[in-house]
Amino acid sequence: MRWMLEPLGEDAVLLRLGDAISPEINRRVHALAARLDACRPAWLREIVPAYASLALIVEPGHPEIRDAPPLDRLHEWLAAQALDATAPRPDDDGPAAIVDIPTCYDGDCAPDLDDVAAHAGLKREDVVARHTGTVYIVGMLGFAPGFPYLIGLAPALAMPRRATPRVRVPAGSVAIGGAQTGLYPRESPGGWHVIGRTPLQLFDPERPQPSLLAPGQRVRFAAIDRAQWDATVGAARHV
Repeated sequence: MRWMLEPLGEDAVLLRLGDAISPEINRRVHALAARLDACRPAWLREIVPAYASLALIVEPGHPEIRDAPPLDRLHEWLAAQALDATAPRPDDDGPAAIVDIPTCYDGDCAPDLDDVAAHAGLKREDVVARHTGTVYIVGMLGFAPGFPYLIGLAPALAMPRRATPRVRVPAGSVAIGGAQTGLYPRESPGGWHVIGRTPLQLFDPERPQPSLLAPGQRVRFAAIDRAQWDATVGAARHV
């Protein structure tokens, strides 16, 4: 495995495995994250995977590293892990479970669906078919807590971001930005093209695992009609 090591301030480093949005590189990032997490020392506070890199964050005041500069100890530990060996893929033990995301592609749930269809030279139903016909990988979480960046968008659906971002994008919005698709976990500004909306709560700080999705998971969108959307949202309001 080839990688570059870059400092991130005084208590973190970045392991960079590449510089592209690549399913192969991203699989290796998640495999490396799992490998390091399995033997992480108590002073390694966080392991944060991204598309092509992995951030390792140290707890500087931890008793086990109090007598050495944090990054020196981290470098020593990394050198002992033999990271030049080929890392196993995260799916070596068999296919991972797929998380289905129910999504309404109708009406005001999909304000930009027509624009995406026109840009791709497709009908609305063809856009929906291609968007739901793919199994995606959660490449990383970012932008907002619980916001998943998904790898696997059909190339025909790729579209530049909106020239003018929206001030408010509703929670649960499913959107396309460039060659990526993702979901807004809460209402926020955003410049991606909204083609659908899910009733699922993507981020809840009260849950043991606040984010519904995690890096490396496999995701698939499942189309629901407006009646199903209304019924699901209505039921959730009465819980």
